[in-house]
Amino acid sequence: MQELHDAPLAPLTTFRLGGPATRLVTAVTDDEVIAVVREADENGTPLLVIGGGSNLVIGDKGFDGTALRIATTGFRLDGTRLELAAGEVWTDAVARTVEAGLAGIECLAGIPGSAGATPIQNVGAYGQEVASTITEVVAYDRRTGETVTVPNAGCAFSYRHSRFKEDPDRFVVLRVRFGLEDAGGLSAPLKYAETARALGVAPGDRVPAATARETVLKLRAGKGMVLDPEDHDTWSAGSFFTNPVLTEAEYAAFLTRVGERLGADVTPPAYPAGEGRTKTSAAWLIDKAGFVKGYGAGPARISTKHTLALTNRGSATTEDLLALAREVVAGVREAFGITLVNEPVTVGVTL
Repeated sequence: MQELHDAPLAPLTTFRLGGPATRLVTAVTDDEVIAVVREADENGTPLLVIGGGSNLVIGDKGFDGTALRIATTGFRLDGTRLELAAGEVWTDAVARTVEAGLAGIECLAGIPGSAGATPIQNVGAYGQEVASTITEVVAYDRRTGETVTVPNAGCAFSYRHSRFKEDPDRFVVLRVRFGLEDAGGLSAPLKYAETARALGVAPGDRVPAATARETVLKLRAGKGMVLDPEDHDTWSAGSFFTNPVLTEAEYAAFLTRVGERLGADVTPPAYPAGEGRTKTSAAWLIDKAGFVKGYGAGPARISTKHTLALTNRGSATTEDLLALAREVVAGVREAFGITLVNEPVTVGVTL
C-alpha cells in the first residue's frame, strides 16, 4: 500500500484537472481498501474514492482529506459468470470477455475507468448498460462496518443511476459480478440503431461479438470517446451531461419551445423512457442552442468531435471547465426550458 502526501490528483483523472490531496493512498487488495476506509471513518477524515478517474471533476484547491485510489486486480471467469475486482480496467475486461466468446458487455468497449465504477453510474452505451448483466455487487458498507453482497434487485438501477450513486458516502464497491451469455461467439441482440447501421444489419440482429466490439470502438473514437493522450478531444469525462428524461407536461412544453425556436417542422430526438416519460438528446439540445463542436475560445472547450464532451485543451483549470459548463447549461435552459444535469461527480466544486 503506497502513501503520498500533498499528492497531485490531476494525473489520476481523464480531465487532468484538480489540485492535490492532503494524503493519497493506493490500495491493491480489498483488505487494504477496507482498512483505509475504516481508518478515515474512525478519525472523521474526509474520504475521496478514486477508480479510473474518468468521471471526476476535482476543484483547483484539491481535496483536504484522504484520497483512496483503488488499484485492486482480479478477473475470474467461470463459464458465463464473471467477477471483476473494482480496480480492473473496464475496457480491458470487456476485451477479455469477447475473446472468451461471451456476450453482454461487448458494446460497452472503450469506456474509460474501472470496473468498480460501472454499477455506481449504471454505465451504458450503444444499447447496453451494466444493469442488464450485473448479478451482484460486493461492497463495504461504511454504515455497518461490514462487507455486503447486494443482488441486482437491491441495486436500484435506473438511467445512469443506482443505489450506490444515490447514497455515495455509504458503499465502497469491492467486486462486481456479471452473468454473461454464451451465444456461440455472437453478440447480444443489437439495440442501438447507429451500431446496427454501421454493421449493415437490423436492430435485434446478432453479429460476431468481436465485430460488435470493434465497431463500437471505431464509433467512439470518431467522437473522441476513446482515451488518447495525444488527442485533447479525449481529455474529458466523455459525456458531460445526461440525456434529459421528461414528463408528458415537460415534453409538451419542450416541443412548443422547439417549434418557436427552430420551426414547426423540426422534430427533436425522442425515446420512450418508461410510462409517461420521454428521453431526449442532450447533444442535440446543446448543438441547437448554439454550442457547436469546438465551441469556446479558452483552454476549456467543447470537443471538436462531439458536443456532449467538454474538454481540457491542455492548460485549463477546473474553473475554466465549470465556466464553460455553466454557459452551456444556461444557454440550453434559455433556449428550450430544460436544465441539463452533469454526469461526472464534482469534488470541492458545484456546477
